[in-house]
Amino acid sequence: MSKPRIQLQHVSKRFAGAPGSGAPADALTDISLTLEPGEFVCLLGPSGCGKSTILNLIAGFDRPTSGALLLDGNPIQRPGPERGFVFQQPTLFPWLSVLDNVTFGPRMAGVPASTYLSDARRYLALVGLEGFEHHAPWQLSGGMRQRVALARAWLPGPEILLMDEPFGALDAQTRLMMQELLIDVWTSTRTTILFVTHDVDEALFLADRVLVMSARPGTVREELRVPFERPRDIESLTADPEFGALKRRVLHVVREEARRAVVKEPA
Repeated sequence: MSKPRIQLQHVSKRFAGAPGSGAPADALTDISLTLEPGEFVCLLGPSGCGKSTILNLIAGFDRPTSGALLLDGNPIQRPGPERGFVFQQPTLFPWLSVLDNVTFGPRMAGVPASTYLSDARRYLALVGLEGFEHHAPWQLSGGMRQRVALARAWLPGPEILLMDEPFGALDAQTRLMMQELLIDVWTSTRTTILFVTHDVDEALFLADRVLVMSARPGTVREELRVPFERPRDIESLTADPEFGALKRRVLHVVREEARRAVVKEPA
């Protein structure tokens, strides 16, 4: 059996309260999970349950209050090039072209263009943006801008990709196209992916495993291995009675935790 790429062992995270606002807030409690090499895992749960906090901890943007956070068996201390991050919004530089946005990181690091330019063009082709290299972000649709962000995240060759609801702001049809595109690129790269979403259909279509989190302070309430073989076709998948049964099971847990989250909110 392969060694996990990422391990969270009894991780908790507490945020200090704002000055004068009172008690600190517990975001995560006793989180234990693993990511295997090349695995696609979705984190699902109610708003405020700590999904994004988990991504930030793995990325090295923050440190846990307690517990162990490991990359290939070694403690995660800081961000590193082996971990890429795709945010909810594309966060492109509006004054740069598509190609310059994608290559911004290596250019700022002083890497010779000869070492990354062909890869940048290859990733732009993979995400369907060949011919748009010299367009400005304002000339692109929302889905196209998110494709630029994907190409930028993949260019350094990350072994692990952390994705924080990257398709949440897109319309339903564009979202589905982006999901299919993501699977195509993941299939060719076999990057280990941890993907945060609120959408049950999205999680069951994309993931090898789905981790359903509890209301805040978040912990893993249920782990589900998605049984459907790849490649997956969304139309065939949603017509499968097993998909419907699994979706109902996940929805029940998510709605239950969402109700708990509302009850916990202060008046």
